[in-house]
Amino acid sequence: MRSFKSILKTILPLSLGVFFIYLSFKSTTADDRIRIVTYFKSADIRFLLLSVLFAVLSHISRAYRWHFLLQPMGYQPKLYNSILSVLIAYLANLGVPRSGEIFRATTMTTYEKIPFEKGFGTIITERIIDLLLLAFSLIIALFLQFDMIYVYLVQKKIDLPILMIGAVLFLSIVAVVRHQLKNSQNSIVLKIKYFLRGLLEGILSIKKMPKKGWFVAHTIFIWTMYFAMFYVVKWCLPETANLTFNALFPAFVVGGLTISATNGGIGIYPYAVGMVLTAFDISTEAGFAFGWIMWSAQTLMILLFGGLSFFVLPLLNSKKEL
Repeated sequence: MRSFKSILKTILPLSLGVFFIYLSFKSTTADDRIRIVTYFKSADIRFLLLSVLFAVLSHISRAYRWHFLLQPMGYQPKLYNSILSVLIAYLANLGVPRSGEIFRATTMTTYEKIPFEKGFGTIITERIIDLLLLAFSLIIALFLQFDMIYVYLVQKKIDLPILMIGAVLFLSIVAVVRHQLKNSQNSIVLKIKYFLRGLLEGILSIKKMPKKGWFVAHTIFIWTMYFAMFYVVKWCLPETANLTFNALFPAFVVGGLTISATNGGIGIYPYAVGMVLTAFDISTEAGFAFGWIMWSAQTLMILLFGGLSFFVLPLLNSKKEL
């Protein structure tokens, strides 16, 4: 049964990715696809390499930031082990979503003797912070493009007051369910409550962390690099070179949301980014080309560096084992 669930977790995201590749295919004509390939071949490689550089810097910063969470527990891992474990995690996520967190914690257990549960707990804390920042970015994107979203709702004959009433009803239901579950002794409910308490404890553990300012600085740097590696790709294509922050930021956020939906955003990332860009008078083929160029460059980088990390890690740590 467990093996079936594991296979399902791998197949479903891949299937979703294939589905969106099919949608991209159906949304374009043969001539459009030829133009997309032409865009791809004529992309300015300089800005593509700059995008990859920003991505690498974000991964290094993430590895270094991780040390601030491990230090309160008395662990001082070597930076190269942290960096390589982060790259391995990204590579693993291309195969099975969210498996990278397990690989990352396991790697540090093997080479730095950090107990798995402690390392994994700090990784969960990181992911919670990333989720909060992604949610904050989504709010900013909605604020920047509120008019466009409102016009879209009107065109689709979606009543905004009804949506607001629905939101209030939903929050009311959540409040009632929360009240009912608060004192429940059901085993499943208790497990959920225990898990949620653990997440909250992980967030609050940041209070014990030294050098909080540096942790915040690295967090800001990581997300700045995320957006920078997306932003510079606009200069790879003449048609997207004049896109503004207001156009690129919503596309960046939507792309970020799709990454967790499939294995590294395969299929869905280029499609979603391309569809957002078409709302800003960018042709469908140019929008899709932008999405595929961005996704391909970052995926190839992860395949290369993540694959090398599997071989480099034991070599760098072999002296310690002798």
